[in-house]
Amino acid sequence: MPGVIPNQQLEQMIAKGEITATPAVDAAQIQPASLDLRLGTVAYRVRASFLAGHGAKVAERLEEFEMHRVDLTDGAVLEKGAVYVVPLMESLALPEDISAVANAKSSTGRLDLLTRTITDGGTEFDRIGAGYHGPLYAEICPRSFSVLVRPGMRLNQIRFGTGDAGLSDEALRALHAEVPLVDGEAVIDEGLGFSVDLKLAGTTLVGYRAKPHTGVIDLDKIGHYDPAEYWEEVHTSNGQIILDPGAFYILVSREAVTIPPQYAAEMAPYLAMVGEFRVHYAGFFDPGFGHDAAGGAGSRGVLEVRCHEAPFVLEHGQVVGRLVYEHMIDAPTQLYGAGIASNYQGQGLKLSKHFKAP
Repeated sequence: MPGVIPNQQLEQMIAKGEITATPAVDAAQIQPASLDLRLGTVAYRVRASFLAGHGAKVAERLEEFEMHRVDLTDGAVLEKGAVYVVPLMESLALPEDISAVANAKSSTGRLDLLTRTITDGGTEFDRIGAGYHGPLYAEICPRSFSVLVRPGMRLNQIRFGTGDAGLSDEALRALHAEVPLVDGEAVIDEGLGFSVDLKLAGTTLVGYRAKPHTGVIDLDKIGHYDPAEYWEEVHTSNGQIILDPGAFYILVSREAVTIPPQYAAEMAPYLAMVGEFRVHYAGFFDPGFGHDAAGGAGSRGVLEVRCHEAPFVLEHGQVVGRLVYEHMIDAPTQLYGAGIASNYQGQGLKLSKHFKAP
């Protein structure tokens, strides 16, 4: 049966040499339905973002686009607005029936740190075809903050699977009837609709907007930074905010979402026709997210929002994204928020783990 590969089978893939790494994969990298990827020791500053393309290797294209190299061994700053390509410690030798999808980790997306995976012969970001043999690279573009990185840091993650594991709308409605996926009406149309909450209980604070000129963020420092030095609070009393072109916002979903243990999900952008903005760079929701969360079933989804060409009025309850649910091949033996380091279980409006609680 098609499905997403769980943690226990990821361990088998590592043992078989289908996933290799130097140094070897650490157990902490293995998540319920994905594997964290680690930065290598050098970053290539490039003139522009690129894909290798059919028949070409990333290393060959780097010779074409490289401006200079940054040694990460003792830590180095990746500057806001620049584009870097970093070889990852992991490589793949996938069987012919296993493909992969990559995505930024939650904390990466909440820092507006655009991180995408590229491969030899690749024609799409974050998509790795069945049977791929070769190295992996991260393209990193800090959009709002310059960041200090070191080898071994985990900015993105990869999910493996066989076939088309996505649930049809009919199957998703049946699952919601069996196990409520949201705490209210489920808007199901090519996935489960996500709307924005601009009327948070007991407060006018509805989000945060990244400040344009800030200091560097060391990605190893957890709970360290004062949010006020990096973020402006966004308040509203009427359930509306105006998004400014080029600005980056952290908002929260109106729905509390549940991902049952036998399923995984990915956040997909909503139709561009609803407005000139993009939501959610970090797209994986693990099995167990919101499942029996503290305070009741469901966890809010944090929305990473960037406005594009024109100012746009965002209103309370507006659908801004959709969750695409997928079958797991088997229920994972570890779940999100259960015995593993899960920073965002039971969350509400929340900045990345690098900031002190407001």
